[in-house]
Amino acid sequence: MHPDMIRKTISGTVPVVIVFLLLQGAAFAGDVSCKYCGMRKSLYGHSWMVFHYHEGSVDEFCSLHCAAIEMALHTGKTPLSILVADYYTEELIDADKAYWVVGGDRPGVMTSQAKWAFREQPGAERFMVEHGGKAATFDTALKSALDDMYRDILMIQKRRDRARQKEMESNAGPP
Repeated sequence: MHPDMIRKTISGTVPVVIVFLLLQGAAFAGDVSCKYCGMRKSLYGHSWMVFHYHEGSVDEFCSLHCAAIEMALHTGKTPLSILVADYYTEELIDADKAYWVVGGDRPGVMTSQAKWAFREQPGAERFMVEHGGKAATFDTALKSALDDMYRDILMIQKRRDRARQKEMESNAGPP
């Protein structure tokens, strides 16, 4: 290929690549991340939680697991409102008024025992028929999240250790 052709090809391709990368970055930049684990709302909108505080601040979490961490670490900071996503619609609803399901065959977010919220009771009942689990209140689901914390932390640590080990093995290459 002639050097002038190479320059023209590169000069035409580079701006397109730069625009693409900027758009990708902008898409992720607008995405909210969990305060504790960094998981993105765009991927975990079905379990997302939002705390609004009296002084006007807002904290967001990927799951009841991470929200429970916040509550345990900041016992003197009581949320004015606690919102949770409806499992099916991802619409934020009042956590106290939601119909909760604990357990079932769907993998939980940051936990081995899932905790899901539903705006309407029929949604929770449908989930239990299709996937199992038990009906719960917000208080029961929160207690379950706190009770599961030790086991969940060990599970997360083991998962991250396996990922690190796998990465180290792949970076080591052949002997």
